[in-house]
Amino acid sequence: MKITAAVLNAPNTNLTIESLELEDPRDLEIRVRLVATGVCHTDISVMRRPFPVEQPIVLGHEGAGIVEAVGQTVTKVKVGDRVVLSYNFCGQCPSCQRHAPSYCLYFFGTNFLGQRRDGSTALSRNGQPVRHHFFGQSSFATHCLCTEHNVVKVPDSVSDELFELLGPLGCGIQTGAGAVINVLKPQMGQSMVVFGSGAVGMAAIMAAKAMGAGTIVAVDKIAERLKLATELGATHTLAADGSCDVVASIRSITGGGADCSLDTTAVSAVLRNALDCLAPLGRCGFVGGAPVGAMLEVDVRDMMLNGKTLRGIVEGDSNADTFIPDILRMQAKGLFPFEKLMKIYPFESINQAIADSLAGTTVKPVLRMQR
Repeated sequence: MKITAAVLNAPNTNLTIESLELEDPRDLEIRVRLVATGVCHTDISVMRRPFPVEQPIVLGHEGAGIVEAVGQTVTKVKVGDRVVLSYNFCGQCPSCQRHAPSYCLYFFGTNFLGQRRDGSTALSRNGQPVRHHFFGQSSFATHCLCTEHNVVKVPDSVSDELFELLGPLGCGIQTGAGAVINVLKPQMGQSMVVFGSGAVGMAAIMAAKAMGAGTIVAVDKIAERLKLATELGATHTLAADGSCDVVASIRSITGGGADCSLDTTAVSAVLRNALDCLAPLGRCGFVGGAPVGAMLEVDVRDMMLNGKTLRGIVEGDSNADTFIPDILRMQAKGLFPFEKLMKIYPFESINQAIADSLAGTTVKPVLRMQR
């Protein structure tokens, strides 16, 4: 069928809106008509830096839409179901079998290479293949193919208005919230510091508040984001503009050091601050796509004598099938107002949405497809 998609034809170029051909779903695949999709910093990173993914490719991995067709062996969803799309995984490797699909041994191949495992592509342009299947979806399009692994059915109780905003739950929101809820697990009254107040950081702040953290510190360069962080639960904010010693300030605010910290910036110097600001037995997590070969120097003596923990986190250690419904229940109770992060753009304004995200004027852009 003919679809419309935003295509990356070369690195460091804008996306172009084009007409492409999409194959019918195979036995294990599901065709979804996208209603909306989030723009994630991972999409932008793939656009802006040299990356081992061939172009042309259709990016996008925070889709929400309606099931239009299913392959013969699909049982998880049916035509007409509303769904959120998340990251992809093989379902068969030791990590997947241990219920840790975000650490799938084939995570890179199933999410970044832009093709099925047999090397085929479902998208084409004038008879020539176009890479698809980015995070098992390629949601910068009016339609996409996904699988049962990365599709989550949306409860009937969710309004259509809210449904348009659910795509980011499949990646950015579950990454930040999951890092706090599933990994760092601050106890009642403990302190939490979040470096970077983008969508991932804001989700972490909301999760920390929901878990009862006593002191929540947000660190960012952008004043408006720090203002929103306060509205969402931060008890203190610090401007990362060189006007203060961030580590010393955190130690002062927390009375000696933070119990938990999360770096969302993928900047080694910031991650070092996230480690250095911890109290004894403090736990530091980090997310984000650091450049290949990025290195981190740590104070080994400090790490050992103070029993500090450093943990990399992918997709919030989340199982989307259970975690996304958990977030929706929290939102319904007013404990997780993720809708405050989002600004809707028409799909055709995708390049403006990306520019606004890079400028920091929009925390989480959401692209709405033409109804």
